[in-house]
Amino acid sequence: MCIRDRDIRTTMKYIGVLTIAGSDSCGGAGVQADIKTMSALGVYAASAITSITVQNTLGVQAIQAIRPEIVAGQIKAVMDDIKPVAVKIGMVNDAATIQAIAETLRETKPGIMVVDPVMVSTSGSMLMQTDALDIFCQSLLPMATLLTPNIPEAEVLSNVKIGSLDDMDRAAQRIIDMGCKAVLIKGGHLEGDKKVDRLYLNDGETHQFVHQTIQTRNTHGTGCTLSSAIASFMARGEEMPQAVAKAKNYLSKALEAGKDVHIGEGHGPVDHLFNPEKLIIR
Repeated sequence: MCIRDRDIRTTMKYIGVLTIAGSDSCGGAGVQADIKTMSALGVYAASAITSITVQNTLGVQAIQAIRPEIVAGQIKAVMDDIKPVAVKIGMVNDAATIQAIAETLRETKPGIMVVDPVMVSTSGSMLMQTDALDIFCQSLLPMATLLTPNIPEAEVLSNVKIGSLDDMDRAAQRIIDMGCKAVLIKGGHLEGDKKVDRLYLNDGETHQFVHQTIQTRNTHGTGCTLSSAIASFMARGEEMPQAVAKAKNYLSKALEAGKDVHIGEGHGPVDHLFNPEKLIIR
């Protein structure tokens, strides 16, 4: 191999993003949704599996956690070699795994951490063990560049009942006070034909995103999809508010594209691959 060929190999890179999340056997959420989203947005997706779920569009029947040292080993292997620009964290359902993830990421120091505090599935199944919440708030939450809870998750984290935008503001401030750099509270659970999401930065800056409600049952994995899209756009160099706006637009189009497709008898997936991009090389 000539010197010029070696130089090209060392300078041309994909934009790497690591997802740390559970496996969804029906493919609509979790690591499977993350990889589809990241790939559709032109970034190279690596993964660390935290748990294996037995689930379909009707709900979650069982969860088998992966040993914490194996989860940590997957993260370190990817961070040491692939060196992803951003990390997205999804379902982590037990205290020992959360602690292992936090300790490993403190060592490897990713520049961007988007944390989706997955606690309840679309079908209503509880996904985080009760004793894991305190560890999550103490170790992972303060490391987050961005936290992306929905209304029920924000209520759990803040201990504020959210029934209005004012309640959302109060909950967000409590979550910011816990140490994360920013929080995006997703208003999809509030009533109305338009949904309002609000992004709160720890310097007091806020951004609001309003979008029309898309009538569909195919909402399985929307939280995973959004957080992965945000991590992908931030890895591509977008500032956080722009990354959120672009991720919201991607999710809306994915929902629209898949709204009438029948996959399973419950909550089906969005169409992640409605208009995929080629892998970006830099």
